[in-house]
Amino acid sequence: QVQLVESGGGLVQPGGSLRLSCVASGISFSFYTMAWYRQAPGKQRELVAGITRDTSTNYADSVKGRFTISRDNAKNTVYLQMNSLKPDDTAVYYCNALKRSTGYWGQGIQVTVTS
Repeated sequence: QVQLVESGGGLVQPGGSLRLSCVASGISFSFYTMAWYRQAPGKQRELVAGITRDTSTNYADSVKGRFTISRDNAKNTVYLQMNSLKPDDTAVYYCNALKRSTGYWGQGIQVTVTS
C-alpha cells in the first residue's frame, strides 16, 4: 500500500518560515520524481516545486528564491523549505510521487500565512 504522509504545516506570520516533510512508503522512492503542489480556496491545484530522481529541481515563478525542495532517499522523504512566506502562500500543500504515468498523492496539509 502506497502512502505519502505530509507534516510540518501550520500557522505562520508573513515573513516567517516552515519546512514541510513528506514520508513515502510502499514505493521505490529513489526512482520517483517528487513534487509539492498547493491548492488555495477557489483556485486550481498548482505545482509549487519538483525534484527528479537525479535531483534536478524546478519551481513555480511565485516561489523562486523563497522555497527550496530537497530529498533524502535514505529516509524516503522529500522536503519543502519555505522562507519569506506571504499570505498568498496560504493553501493546502500536497506531496506527489510520479514515475512514468503512475502517480500518488498525499492527503494534504494546511499552511496558513497571516498576521
